[in-house]
Amino acid sequence: MSHGVPPAGRAGQSGRELRLAPRLIVHTGDGKGKSTAAFGMALRGWAQGWSIGVFQFVKSAKWRTGERAAFAALDEHHRRTGEGGPVEWQSLGAGWTWLRSTAGVDQAALARAGWERVAGQLAAEAHQLYVLDEFTYVLANGWVGTEEVLAALASRPGTQHVVITGRRAPAELIEAADLVSDVHKLKHPFDGGAKGQPGIEW
Repeated sequence: MSHGVPPAGRAGQSGRELRLAPRLIVHTGDGKGKSTAAFGMALRGWAQGWSIGVFQFVKSAKWRTGERAAFAALDEHHRRTGEGGPVEWQSLGAGWTWLRSTAGVDQAALARAGWERVAGQLAAEAHQLYVLDEFTYVLANGWVGTEEVLAALASRPGTQHVVITGRRAPAELIEAADLVSDVHKLKHPFDGGAKGQPGIEW
């Protein structure tokens, strides 16, 4: 049974209701660009004056990415001028386990705490757009229960859009989502031993 929002266009919905329908969006697959697409959507939301919440569930707060720097600048611009909207950026993870040591770090506990923060903000209607970056790994690893997450998303009040990124999105999440993009990899320079580049990977 789907926990998703009723499909747009249901009989009896007004044009205003259709425009204000909250969306659950999933970017999954093994290709590059899932998070990049989500951040592009966040830029659009910021330009609409929305409050944006970005929650990175795997990357550490120590990682300095271009997106984080850009959104920090946009948040500061909003506070100075009133243009756009406020941005909250939280890095909730300990980093990629296959790239660096995370000895002594309980990633499941970090993920659980992060999700509880998001769930509380959804209930309080804190933001109009949430990017839950790499949250599929949290669900796939069982750090937070998929059914719990879907129930919270289904009961969120108001018009709060949620974008979830990452590989291995659970089937239940895909079923519940309003929009799903499966990003396939055809070629990637890493396969030939290339290293990440600033401006491309971060």
